[in-house]
Amino acid sequence: WEEGILAVAALPNVVVKLSGLFMPVCGFGYESRKTPPTSDQVLADSFSYFQFVFEAFGEDRCMFASNFPVDRVSMSYGVLYNTYKKVCDKLNLADEVRDK
Repeated sequence: WEEGILAVAALPNVVVKLSGLFMPVCGFGYESRKTPPTSDQVLADSFSYFQFVFEAFGEDRCMFASNFPVDRVSMSYGVLYNTYKKVCDKLNLADEVRDK
């Protein structure tokens, strides 16, 4: 998948929407847990994916989106939103970049 991301990121007219990573088909297994994951758990499991995409595309060509209601089987909207905020924190994204 990394080669594909790099190939698409090389095209300057392409942006990426980051969503759907937590669907059951992606293999994190959140949908079958007895207790729902916290945003810290989701961040620990997924940060490397987000980091790779942000590094490939740059912060100006990335955007977050929810995949609700499909993602509801894996986590609450609040957990998803807080995970995205924590990704931004960990990537040290400035407020003006976050608000775009």
